[in-house]
Amino acid sequence: MGALRPQTTLLEFTINDNTIDMLSAVLEHSPRIVGFGIYIWNVEQTTRLIADLKRIRPETVVVLGGPEVSYDIHDQAIVALADYVITGEGDLAFRELCEQLLRSSLVAQNAAALNVLAIPKIVHAPVPQLDRILLPYDLYSDADIANRVIYVEASRGCPFTCEFCLSALEIPVRLFDLDQFLAAMQTLFDRGARQFKFVDRTFNLNLRVSRLILQFFLDRCEPGLFLHFEMIPDRLPESLRELIVKFPPGVLQFEIGVQSFNDDVSLLISRPQDNAKLEDNFRFLRDHSGVHIHADLIVGLPGETLESFGHGFDRLFALRPQEIQVGILKRLKGTPIVRHDDEWQMVYSPSPPFEILSNRLLSFETLHRLRRFARYWDLIGNSGNFPATLRLMIDDQTSAFDRILQLSDWLYEQEQRRHGISLIRLFERLFEFLTLKLQHPDQIVAETLWSDYTRGGRRDRPAFLKRFELDAPPARDSTTQTVPARQGRHLE
Repeated sequence: MGALRPQTTLLEFTINDNTIDMLSAVLEHSPRIVGFGIYIWNVEQTTRLIADLKRIRPETVVVLGGPEVSYDIHDQAIVALADYVITGEGDLAFRELCEQLLRSSLVAQNAAALNVLAIPKIVHAPVPQLDRILLPYDLYSDADIANRVIYVEASRGCPFTCEFCLSALEIPVRLFDLDQFLAAMQTLFDRGARQFKFVDRTFNLNLRVSRLILQFFLDRCEPGLFLHFEMIPDRLPESLRELIVKFPPGVLQFEIGVQSFNDDVSLLISRPQDNAKLEDNFRFLRDHSGVHIHADLIVGLPGETLESFGHGFDRLFALRPQEIQVGILKRLKGTPIVRHDDEWQMVYSPSPPFEILSNRLLSFETLHRLRRFARYWDLIGNSGNFPATLRLMIDDQTSAFDRILQLSDWLYEQEQRRHGISLIRLFERLFEFLTLKLQHPDQIVAETLWSDYTRGGRRDRPAFLKRFELDAPPARDSTTQTVPARQGRHLE
């Protein structure tokens, strides 16, 4: 914000905050201009907030920015409510627009009179040179550093053209000055920051930069340090491997977008991928490092059948990542995925987050079945609550996808819901599934579930286990370092 920084206030809310409470917090500052960052996850709430703001203070100038209003902006209700929209990266463009508006006394009189300034409503921001952007990390408060994962970026853009992703529109990759960036990281570290999430789309693209950043944190490695990176799945040369293995377990988390193992699908969505190298990299990370792997698969891509998705899930499951995030394809505004709409009969919801409803190969019923699969897999496979139970449920001769889909279908039949299932209820349902549907012996299932239930330090015994002879709960290991909750890029 340059010279306007002393006059600028940054407010943060969550999607669960009440609209009137947010409006009150905004109006406490009597702002002349209010800027909103718009994403798929907040557009509906922010539309309501701006509508109320304009009713109470119509003279307040509203400026929108962010990915949700950077593409396909016409006919959006939130755009109609706003005075200005900045498309693209607004780091510099927002300040320049504010300077133009504040130079005119009309801003304080009536927003409707702004037409005479000859500023177009839609401001197409040029791609800013990163050396002109002041690094913002001093804006993190002490409370932020103490309680939050700190988001940082060493680069912007992506060299790939995956058609479902907005990053495909951000070519080429641009780097922040590395000396300035590392100096900022040192300042954050000195202030006590220990949990960093890098939002770079391809952290391991520039190997020199990747190595220097990893070495920076390796030199400062201590208990509590946590680093999250988004990685290209088939690019992990020896120069990176030799650094990665030096980090203790629990420090590094890699988010690796596999998306699909189907070569035909990858070709359709302009995402070439060497699956043999991908598998070799996964095996190396699991066998020789302490990296926590968060791997992504997407349901609903053009050309992907239920069977081919299941085959891809099994292939990924066999590589043993700690998490497999099953995401539903979203039609993000501006992405080239729309070129497949006719041929593959892609039907999306018109409401955020614009998820796929059906396509030529997957009916609505099949896709909703996979939504349930994704949710229950999250509760059982990704939660970390059921490692022994999963081993009992899925042996080497069993398809992980088929077994979890069987569980998913049965669990939904029993509960008729995907959300609001308590942990105790889930343990009890798993006991029923394993004993009644899979015919495992009651005592073995009880011992397995009890092992999982008590591994996190729980000492109470659920009612359904009280009839069994079970060992006393083990003492909790307080030295184990836990990985912070994952931060989904597109998800709710």
